[in-house]
Amino acid sequence: MSGVQAERLRRFEMAPVRGVWRHELALFKRYWTSQSFASMVEPTFFLLCFGYGFGSMVAAIGDYRYLDFVATGVVGTAALFTSVFPGMFNGYIRRVFQHTYDGMLAAPVDVHELVTAEASWIAAKSAVYSCTPLIVALFFGLDPSFGMLLVPVATFFTALGFGLFGMWASSVVPSINSFDYVITGVVTPLFLIAGTFFPVDALPGWAETASKINPLYHCVELVRHMVFGLRPLADLGHLGVLAAFAALMWVLAVRGMRRKLID
Repeated sequence: MSGVQAERLRRFEMAPVRGVWRHELALFKRYWTSQSFASMVEPTFFLLCFGYGFGSMVAAIGDYRYLDFVATGVVGTAALFTSVFPGMFNGYIRRVFQHTYDGMLAAPVDVHELVTAEASWIAAKSAVYSCTPLIVALFFGLDPSFGMLLVPVATFFTALGFGLFGMWASSVVPSINSFDYVITGVVTPLFLIAGTFFPVDALPGWAETASKINPLYHCVELVRHMVFGLRPLADLGHLGVLAAFAALMWVLAVRGMRRKLID
């Protein structure tokens, strides 16, 4: 391949991204009911079980009803689960078993365009699905606010980062069974110390510090501010962390997938 051809392939173009999105949309039309059911019902169960279970013992946290506190936290949890698992398992299955990515790369699509398209598709779906807990909470007394309209922005960036993390993980694990290490060692701790069900300042000092470098914590805080009242400087900081996390994961995911698919 000549230098000119290599440079042309390394540029970022939107046409391949749109092509991958059309492929994803065609697949989504076949399985949207089952995926939507799982993605929307699971966080609703979290909300109802924890909100009413613990809510019967803990009426409020700070100025928030416990149900409202959990509802805003579960939004972040939904963004995590509906992005990292598709990134991991779809990324691995399509690369190793189905060879879908090999077929895409046979067209005028480069790895960075493929990764961007796959991750942004995952993030777009997750941004919609993760709003389900808020909709449910509105029926149980959560006061509506204009800031709620911004929640998909926070969940999109969160899901983009974790979707890319999942794709990167799919490029480094030796087998699909190795995802157990990622889920137990990384995903579960991130879920538990994000401030979803209790304030992180209740944790020991070292755990509180760890929680505040957790991208999911910044999503949860950002969503709560969008629902209960924006704090511009703090919110820009939270959004900046999520954007930086997504950028770092993009670099890692592209390098990992390029190594597995081309190098």
